Amino acid sequence: MANPLKSVDTGAAARLMKDGALMVDVREAGEYAAARIPGSRNIALSRLEGSLLQLAPGQAVVFFCASGNRTTACAARLAAKAGHAEAYVMQGGISAWGRAGLPVESGRDTAAARAPSGFFSRILGG
Repeated sequence: MANPLKSVDTGAAARLMKDGALMVDVREAGEYAAARIPGSRNIALSRLEGSLLQLAPGQAVVFFCASGNRTTACAARLAAKAGHAEAYVMQGGISAWGRAGLPVESGRDTAAARAPSGFFSRILGG
């Protein structure tokens, strides 16, 4: 059975990342290419079931999106993907991370710029 996702603020997420947690951005590829947390991994919700979440033994995972809407709406799917790992959802998403003055990389590559916006982006706007 999967562990339930625990909600953390950006400060706690940054500490978890510093301690080795994997930061997983669930936004679509084009969104990730435009702005991302350095060292994060992109697994879009639209590709979640077909993607591998490779964690080291005992490694935690922190899921986030743009504002927290997608991660909150899909918490059960994310918890299932994390399996038995300690799993968290970051409140406020990458928007809150940037507002907190934490590092954000930006820039588009041509493949990501061509990636269509995903279903959850259009529906939930998060």
